[in-house]
Amino acid sequence: MISRILVPMDDSEMAQQALEYALENHPDAEITVLHVVGEPSPWGGAATSLALEEDLEEVAEERAEDVFDDAKELAAEYDIEITTEVQLGNPARAILNRADDFDAVVIGSHGGSLIDRLVVGNVAQKVFRNSPVPVIVAR
Repeated sequence: MISRILVPMDDSEMAQQALEYALENHPDAEITVLHVVGEPSPWGGAATSLALEEDLEEVAEERAEDVFDDAKELAAEYDIEITTEVQLGNPARAILNRADDFDAVVIGSHGGSLIDRLVVGNVAQKVFRNSPVPVIVAR
């Protein structure tokens, strides 16, 4: 029985579909939405601006607000409360580190921009291949 679900989310449509899947198919489960803000990197992208920030955790929380607002709005449509969590770092690694505390991970099949997927790699694929718990890939 699945009683605790981790739903990693970014601002993509596929992440929204993953949360919707979890809400529809597991209405009695405790659902935690995890947003991972990428660590500063010389490769560029939105995470590069983090290198200039003094309080990384505060900036990560701010960047997660829109994702969490959308997630809470969707959960409210199902009359379900969700928990939110933000982490800083490599998305796949952060998701895999948290997965042990859950019965399953529900993740969108892809997210982010094409350049992010090419440079960073496919997060869903890494999670699917390495997760210690079952992974449901929503499309």
